[in-house]
Amino acid sequence: MTKLTKNRKAALEKVDTVKAYKLSEAVELVKKITTTNFDASVDIDVRLGVDPRKPNQMVRGVVTLPHGTGKTVRVLVLCTPDKEEEAKSAGADYVGLEEYIEKIKGGWTDVDVIITMPPVMPKIGQLGRILGPRGLMPNPKSGTVTMDIGKAVGDIKAGKIDFKVDKYGIIHTSIGKVSFEPAKLVENAKEFVQTVNKLKPAAAKGTYIKSIHLSSTMSPGVRVDPKSIV
Repeated sequence: MTKLTKNRKAALEKVDTVKAYKLSEAVELVKKITTTNFDASVDIDVRLGVDPRKPNQMVRGVVTLPHGTGKTVRVLVLCTPDKEEEAKSAGADYVGLEEYIEKIKGGWTDVDVIITMPPVMPKIGQLGRILGPRGLMPNPKSGTVTMDIGKAVGDIKAGKIDFKVDKYGIIHTSIGKVSFEPAKLVENAKEFVQTVNKLKPAAAKGTYIKSIHLSSTMSPGVRVDPKSIV
């Protein structure tokens, strides 16, 4: 059994594992029990009453957090030469096409998001086995396959995130940093959960949002009352 550190034990003592906290209380508590010497991410886990194995119960979407995630997102744009300047002006970190396709074939995936254009997708398709498992494959549903390259890059840099329910029926994402003001974390969490709520599949029966937990990178999870958000 792993021995609890002094900080971990102190954090656990402050969390009532039975209680479902109001969102604002949960945010304050997560900030209080985080003792890392770096600016930890604040994560949210939403357990849904869906069966992800059934296509008609898959939950996937995008949301732009009002205050961003606090992370520096590295964006690669794979585009034709006429779109390169638009991508660079919008803040893309890497811009090109053939040279980056070859780099990716060689194993390079040191980016967080890849944006491309519909005419280029046939070339990107051959990278599916590399990009797919890493969650980097561009997808029209997430806005990463578009002719409006500048807007797509701007949205990602401003805090737009793509999320999908996993095989256990849970959606996990980051909604900011511990250094954020409590009100900003509350607003980001509300925007995310309310977006998930709007995506409820018609085939999902019973309770849709079963539980919500907040935590930081190395803190215990804090249970949140869904009614305080939805």
